[in-house]
Amino acid sequence: MKLVVQIKLQPTSEQESALAATLRACNTAASQVAVVARQSGAYRNYDLRKHVYQAIKDQHRLGAQAAQHVIKKVSDSYKTLKANIRAGNLGKPGSKRRANAETKPISFRWDAAQPYDARMLSWRPDARTVSIWTVDGRLKTVAYTGSPQQLKAVATLPIGESDLVHRDGMWLLYASVEVAEPELIDPCGFLGVDLGIANIAYDCDGTRYAGTRLNGYRRRQLRLRKRLQAKGTKSARRLLARRRRKETRHAANVNHAIAKTIVTEAVRTGRGIAVENLTGIRDRVRLRKPQRVTLSSWSFGQLGVFLTYKARRAGVPLVQVDPRYTSQTCNRCGHRDKRNRPDQETFTCRSCGVVAHADHNAALNIAQRGVERWGAVNRPHAA
Repeated sequence: MKLVVQIKLQPTSEQESALAATLRACNTAASQVAVVARQSGAYRNYDLRKHVYQAIKDQHRLGAQAAQHVIKKVSDSYKTLKANIRAGNLGKPGSKRRANAETKPISFRWDAAQPYDARMLSWRPDARTVSIWTVDGRLKTVAYTGSPQQLKAVATLPIGESDLVHRDGMWLLYASVEVAEPELIDPCGFLGVDLGIANIAYDCDGTRYAGTRLNGYRRRQLRLRKRLQAKGTKSARRLLARRRRKETRHAANVNHAIAKTIVTEAVRTGRGIAVENLTGIRDRVRLRKPQRVTLSSWSFGQLGVFLTYKARRAGVPLVQVDPRYTSQTCNRCGHRDKRNRPDQETFTCRSCGVVAHADHNAALNIAQRGVERWGAVNRPHAA
């Protein structure tokens, strides 16, 4: 399986100037290619090469590999744009936003990420330096640093394509590495996990990962952003720029910790993990205006991604189950009724009288559906 490792570069001032010139040249060329693609209707990688390859090499001082990566980046961006249009993420047919997406060419920031392959980037883990291509020539001794785990990964694992990124004044390399994936265990049951907003996660063993602190943190950050935006001074804008990713990093750290704990428990008990398939839930759920910000900031997708790759690395099976009615169905007798859940926290079965925490009851139902799902997937086919 592939994992992405973040490495921080430590360039000198001359090296930094060369890296900045390279990103600027690559992304200026990418914006030019995007215009040609829109005008000619040629969006496929190889079709675009016939129109722009030689021109962007000559005009922007790009090497052969860099020019090909620029063209592929544009082609992939249009592919992603079309997928978002088909999925309805850019508005309904006839809306202004969708019309702009369908007619205007894509543009790239000067510091948008640029892919590098083995011909353009080589690693020297013993010296902790990289040799990297730039428009001003190859820089052979750019120092880098990272956590012990990150440094070990780039020193010992096969490295694929990397992305050069400039963010918040830092120069970063996002390197994809190949990690050996163990065989999945044969699970003796499933650890059901109910994902929510009030409780980020609640498993069928009764362990609650409360969202009170994270939600409170988000509300404080929202109030602070509103005050700074209303103030509108130069110092307020600088503070907003410095804090713009702070909430995202904090939420990601919380999700990493929760995912690690859940996978560790599944490994300890020899079980698989069952979670709800919540794809498209924001489109299905209708909420009042004050609740929309909370739903939009709900990072269940990120937690799901963290659970997926951590489970794969540990050899733990993970299945997604149908989330419908898990919070309205009694895990003991199977009776389903809207009235079984009188409020957010309480579950009271109107048939057998069982009383439980609503999220715990849902997690037990998810665990059972995980067993059924695993059995259906692994059931031998009839000859």
